[in-house]
Amino acid sequence: MAGQPPSPTEDPPHTTRPTLRGSFGMCASTHWLASATAQSVLERGGNAFDAATAGAFVLHVAEPHLNGPGGDLVAVLATAADASPLVLAGQGHAPRGATIDHFRAEGLDHVPGAGALAAAVPGAVDSWLRLLAEYGTWELADVLAHAIEYAERGVPVVPQLARVLATVEDLFRTHWPTSYALWMPGGRVPGPHGTLVNPAYARTLRRLIMAGAAAGTSGTRAARVEAARRAWRTGFVAAAVTEFAAQPHRHSSGGDHAGVITAADFADFHPSFEPAVTAEFRGITVAKAGLWSQGPVLLQALTMLGHFDDARLDPSTAGGIHTITEAMKLALADREAFYGHLDPAEAEAVVRRLLSSRYSKERASLIGPVASTAFRPGDIGVAPYTPPLVTRGYAQRPDGVGEPTVQQTGETRGDTCHIDVVDRWGNIISATPSGGWLQSSPEVPELGFALGTRLQMTWLDPAAPSRLAPGRRPRTTLSPTLLLRDGSPVAALGTPGGDQQDQWQLIYLVRTLALGMDPQEAIDAPAFHTTAVPSSFWPRTWTPGGLVIEERAGGAVVDELRARGHDVTVSGPWSQGRLSVVARDPDSGVLRAAANPRGAQGYAAGR
Repeated sequence: MAGQPPSPTEDPPHTTRPTLRGSFGMCASTHWLASATAQSVLERGGNAFDAATAGAFVLHVAEPHLNGPGGDLVAVLATAADASPLVLAGQGHAPRGATIDHFRAEGLDHVPGAGALAAAVPGAVDSWLRLLAEYGTWELADVLAHAIEYAERGVPVVPQLARVLATVEDLFRTHWPTSYALWMPGGRVPGPHGTLVNPAYARTLRRLIMAGAAAGTSGTRAARVEAARRAWRTGFVAAAVTEFAAQPHRHSSGGDHAGVITAADFADFHPSFEPAVTAEFRGITVAKAGLWSQGPVLLQALTMLGHFDDARLDPSTAGGIHTITEAMKLALADREAFYGHLDPAEAEAVVRRLLSSRYSKERASLIGPVASTAFRPGDIGVAPYTPPLVTRGYAQRPDGVGEPTVQQTGETRGDTCHIDVVDRWGNIISATPSGGWLQSSPEVPELGFALGTRLQMTWLDPAAPSRLAPGRRPRTTLSPTLLLRDGSPVAALGTPGGDQQDQWQLIYLVRTLALGMDPQEAIDAPAFHTTAVPSSFWPRTWTPGGLVIEERAGGAVVDELRARGHDVTVSGPWSQGRLSVVARDPDSGVLRAAANPRGAQGYAAGR
């Protein structure tokens, strides 16, 4: 991060919180309990990967409406021993029975947004355990102790969680009785700041620990973690999910369907470490996951914006917002046209074309003074796919808070959480766990969690690069980021937000790398995003020319954007973005961290 401190004669910018500075370790996440947990692991000698794993399991308990054990995970990391950025691909694939023909036979023209038929193979838990086995140092029992304690003793119900539960109360009571029993104890919706327990999930974690312990003290720590992974993939977890998901239940489509996931699908999944895809912006290397995610969207937008001077990019001006928005619309159109789970050679060729200097210059030249309302993928020598372009206005909650957007059917748009950790040795990780929301499908009572619905991001069209097919990863919106300078990691960042994840990160990177803002100052500044793209979430609608912006941007800015042709929705003053970041200066060893104040949940911790 290139932010420069103010001169001694200038007052520092006012921020909601300070950018933390230290030299021991830094953590930042979307919930204070996860940040505190991760920092406590660092304080007791754990490394960044031990800390991130411990914090992530706490997020399962503290933010069950934003992620869960039945969900998925994408992380970008680098180790103190090897600075080369790696992607932990924890996105599960479509089950063997998840075929287009099967969904069509069920009377569906889209994959539902809620219900177990939309479940990909859960990837989060197995991926965290593999990270722990490969790069961690702690025993599994020590890492999971924090989550077990919170699941047994309870966590505070944040207001956002209370709102989600109130929204789906009728669905749970009428159609999903196992979810009603777990999340509405005593037949009442928990109120804000109450306490919720999840003893079933605590028992699940204890059983994983016992499976690891059965490997014996004579084996290695990694072998014990691997034994717990086997219990998840081929033991009691896979068996319980198979039996429960096969029972027909209500989906967001309005019909009752059975899931198709089986124990064999669990055994098929193998989280992997993959090389990151990278691009340069203002002297910084930006590392992302590949075309099976939306990560290259950020890289494409940055390569386009690299053709403009800093004054054209200032997000505090209507001109800067316009330029950034138009670049993002072009990149998102390419996402719909070309991204998906491609074979490695094809994916490499597509990425190379999308990020070439010639192509980025061509795309940048399309950014004119007036907002485009067209769907405009580019020409990379591959026939672009055009998804169904169904128009619907962007649904904004009355209080202006942009996420989660949850319907009474369980349909959810943009739910996710995030965690970043850097330690004193230089290990660093940015991780975005998601899916498996409590509102995504009925709770498996034996396990204490629900299955995710990531398959809703696939199309029931054999021509689509992100089509539904057994064994294929759905194109995920999860998109953490790692930054490097001269080959050394300098920052890890990310945000929840579905299709907005790379949009909000783009604004942050422009503010810090091009305009020199401090991390917390950049996070606090007014945010915006375009809705001029088919949503990754059911029912997959879009708003041509749509732009959502916090009212703090100012009336004059909004007026100019409308004059330029943007279909502007003004949201609440603190409603867009939940970004967090940790950073490290390789030369001095100074660490920094910052976290989003919106929603009063995210926190950074460190020293």
